[in-house]
Amino acid sequence: MPISTSSRKKRRKVVFNLLKMQSASNQARPESEKLDEGLSLGGPRLEELSSEAEDLPAATSQDVEEDSEDEEEFTIEGQPDQDVRPQQPTPALFTSLPPIRDELETATSLLQEKTIQECLPFLAGMDGDKKSTFERNSHGVPKLQREMHIDFLQFTLGHYPSQFAGIDASRPWILYWALNGLFLLGQDVREYRLRVIQTLTPFQNATGGFGGGHGQTSHCAASYAAVLSLAIINETDAYNMIDRKAMWQWLGSIKQPDGSFTMAVGGEKDVRGAYCSMVLITLLNLPLALPPDSPARAAGLDTFTDGLGTWISRCQTFEGGIGGAPGNEAHGAYAFCALACLCTFSEPYNGISHHLDVPALVSWLSARQMQPEGGFAGRTNKLVDGCYSHWVGGCWPLIEAALAGPSGLPTDLWSREGLVRYLLSCCQNKRGGMRDKPSARPDGYHSCYGLAGLSAAQNHSVYVDPTVSDQATSLGPAFNWMASHATEAEMDACGYDATDRVGFVHPVFVLPWGVAERTRAYFAQKAGF
Repeated sequence: MPISTSSRKKRRKVVFNLLKMQSASNQARPESEKLDEGLSLGGPRLEELSSEAEDLPAATSQDVEEDSEDEEEFTIEGQPDQDVRPQQPTPALFTSLPPIRDELETATSLLQEKTIQECLPFLAGMDGDKKSTFERNSHGVPKLQREMHIDFLQFTLGHYPSQFAGIDASRPWILYWALNGLFLLGQDVREYRLRVIQTLTPFQNATGGFGGGHGQTSHCAASYAAVLSLAIINETDAYNMIDRKAMWQWLGSIKQPDGSFTMAVGGEKDVRGAYCSMVLITLLNLPLALPPDSPARAAGLDTFTDGLGTWISRCQTFEGGIGGAPGNEAHGAYAFCALACLCTFSEPYNGISHHLDVPALVSWLSARQMQPEGGFAGRTNKLVDGCYSHWVGGCWPLIEAALAGPSGLPTDLWSREGLVRYLLSCCQNKRGGMRDKPSARPDGYHSCYGLAGLSAAQNHSVYVDPTVSDQATSLGPAFNWMASHATEAEMDACGYDATDRVGFVHPVFVLPWGVAERTRAYFAQKAGF
């Protein structure tokens, strides 16, 4: 049944049909793209799903116009469509085909061609097409549809019908995606404090950690999303409900003798597990020493960081990217997890530069930004996808900090303008929410990481030498970052106005700025557990 969402403020009415959204989204997208989202959901491994991949449907006029054909599914009252022409011409880089193209046609190249043709009308402003409904900023780029995205994310925090039981294990993630996105859009999320605490309390297991739902096994991904959600709402009761001692014991049980972490007890070794575990240890101010009964102690390891950097270095592939585990295919989201994990316990110019081949990684990451689309793909020979605006776009502040060294002098190695144009032109659904690409439906996952990627493109994150920081603990490096807005000249160069800005995102924790510091400070005041 339709679910209606409204806020306390007087805003237009938004009605969504949740079941039709999910059905249309799943039908419109190939398994090879849906499987990438399993990275953060803690779902099936990427390799297990890739064999079932199907081709993306051809980018026909029906694909790009489908949003306008479903008025019975989505309706917005009180805000008429507008057809404002671009104020400035779109640079040719984003409206023309790549200058160098391989003449060999393959299934992959044909799929890429369809995607380019799907995106070009949106990047070019859809001149002459009355379905270009977004009001445009002074650069001819669609404005950030802030109020509609707020409505959409509030909607995702509503009730779900029984047909959504299949995503029950993702409930902590649904909370995190919505709360993080709302915060970045400038929305006060305190009204959700009680509901978040009540939802997550039964997910916590007596043995430590959070499961994805009631009675489910503790899992690194679910624990990460749950703790981040509790941190965002900034409530003492939320902090106190976390059993930190049990969490420490549980994390010790998944620390492995080779330095890695598994996703759950008896689960797979994975860079996600390393990143999520180190974020939990850092935010909750847990002891760095391993519990006495940790299996890693039998191999001579004493702390959670022992052997971790060496294991991550083994995940770098011949391409230069980083896989989920040694020998796996390079993947943009795994690259972010590896880089951010290293930055929890070491300075970027030490940890990243010491454990990874940085030039090779820069080359691989650079190749993931697509032209003319401007957005990022997650793997070699894959399509552009809005979620990689964060997973790959979020790698750049970490990489640039590693290359800058102690001086901290920033160096841009990627096209911020390209990502801004892709997100605002191709990834905004006119009824709210962010999406993978124009032919896809919006969802909380792409909304959260699309906004996080937009933040990375709009703002600067600079690592500050710890000698001038008040964070002197062994896990202090994660808190030695400073953020600043782009200058007016940089905003003009990237094609957005001040009204299109979103909030700062912490480059390591993927939290709104200040949330991580506030959470760590709360737990640092506690004596013991």
